[in-house]
Amino acid sequence: MSISQRLENLPVSRFHYILLMTAGIGWMFDSLDTGIISFVLPVLMKSWQLTTEQVGNIGSIGLVGMAIGAILAGSIADRIGRKRVFAMTLVMYSIATGLCGLSWNYSSLLIFRFFVGFGLGGQLPVAVTLVSEFSPVKHRGKFLVLLESFWAFGWLFAALISYLIIPRYGWPIAFFMGALPALYVFFLWSKIPESPRYLESKGRVNEAEAICERIARQALGSGMSKDYVHNSGAQDDFRHKKEETESVQQVKGEARFAELFSSKLIRRTIFLWILWFGIVFSYYGIFTWLPSLLALKGYSLTKSFSYVIVMTLAQIPGYFSAAYLVDRIGRKPTMTIYVLGTAICAYFFGQGTSAGTILTVGSLMSFFNLGAWGIIYTYTPELYPTHARATGSGWAAGFGRIGGILAPLVVGKMLGAYKMSTQSVFILFTGVLILVVLDVLLLGEETKGSPLAE
Repeated sequence: MSISQRLENLPVSRFHYILLMTAGIGWMFDSLDTGIISFVLPVLMKSWQLTTEQVGNIGSIGLVGMAIGAILAGSIADRIGRKRVFAMTLVMYSIATGLCGLSWNYSSLLIFRFFVGFGLGGQLPVAVTLVSEFSPVKHRGKFLVLLESFWAFGWLFAALISYLIIPRYGWPIAFFMGALPALYVFFLWSKIPESPRYLESKGRVNEAEAICERIARQALGSGMSKDYVHNSGAQDDFRHKKEETESVQQVKGEARFAELFSSKLIRRTIFLWILWFGIVFSYYGIFTWLPSLLALKGYSLTKSFSYVIVMTLAQIPGYFSAAYLVDRIGRKPTMTIYVLGTAICAYFFGQGTSAGTILTVGSLMSFFNLGAWGIIYTYTPELYPTHARATGSGWAAGFGRIGGILAPLVVGKMLGAYKMSTQSVFILFTGVLILVVLDVLLLGEETKGSPLAE
C-alpha cells in the first residue's frame, strides 16, 4: 500500500481522537484570542472615546494580519512542514494578544492586533491541512467539522472571560489571559507528529512509513488485523515505486501560486475564493460588531455580553449537526443549507426589535453560520493535491480575509459616516450570503468519499 492508501484505510483509533483533541484545543485558543477583541471594543468605545470608524479599523487590522499570515504560513507549511508552522503561529498570536493588554492608545492597539491576526491566520489553514491528511476517508468530513467546533468553545470562553473579568478588573486582564495558550505549545509538540503525506512529498519516505506503522499499531485496539499492521510497516519495494500516488509523483515538489490557476485547479480556486470571501465577510462583519450592535440597539454592556453568550452556545449544535450531515449527504448540499439558513436569519435579525426575537433569530444565525464554517474547513483541503494543499488552503483563506478586512470597515462607515440603520447592515450581509449560495450551486464540486490524493 502507498502512504496515502494506508492513511485513508486506517480505522478511527485512539490516535485520531488524540490528534483531534490536541489540534482542537489549539483551535480553541485561536478562537479565544479572536473573540476577546469583540468584547473589549464596546468598552474601548467609551473609555477611549473611539468613533465607529476607529472601531471598524481595530476589527479590520487583525484581518489584514490574518490574510497575510494565511498566505505566508500555508506556503511555508508546504516547505518546512505542518507541525512546525502550527507551533510557531500559536506562540506568535498568544504573545501578541498579551501585548494588546499593554496598549496605551488606539495606534499601539492597531499594531499589536496586526500581529495577533498574523499568527491566527497562519495557524488555521495549516491546522486543518494537518488533520485532513491524517483522517480516514470515511470520517474526514466529520473530523474536520469537529475540529472547527472547538471555535465555538473558544468564543464561549472569551465571552465568559469578558462577562466575568472586564466589568470587575478592566479590559487589559482579558488580553493577558489570552497570552496563556503560548504554554500549550510544549504539549502540542509532543503529541502531534508531522504529516506522513508531507514527508512523502519531500522524499522522506522512511520517516513517513515509521509514523504510519506507529499509527497502525495503535489501531490494533480498534480491530485492525495484524497482517495490515505488518504490511503498513514493511520496508518493501514501495519506496521504489513512485507511480503509486500523486504525492510520490511530486517528491520534493513545491506548489507555485500560478498552479492554483492551472486548467486542473482554476475552477476550484475561483469557487473557494468566492466562498471564503463571502463566509468571512459575513462572519466578521456580524460577530466582531455583535456586542457593539446590541449596545447600539439600547442594551446595556452586561446585557449585550449575556445575549452573545447565549448565541455562542447555539454554535455548538450547529457544528455537530454539520458534522453529522457532511459525510452523509455531502459537502455541497450541506454547505448550501447552512449558508442559506444564515442568510435568512441575518435578514430577520436586523429587523428584530424585541429581546425574544433577537435571542431566537441570533441563536439560529450562529447555529447556521458556524456550521458553514465547519464545512468550509472540510471542503477546502479536499480540493487540492498534497504538494499544494497548504498553499491552496492558505491562499483561499487569505483571500477570504479580505472580506473580513472590509466587513468591519463597511459596517463602521454605514453606521458612522452614512448614518444607516442596523437593518441596512444586515440586509447587506443577507445579499452577500445569497451570492455565496449561488457560488456553491454553480461552481462547487462534491468531494464526499473521495481519496484525499484525488
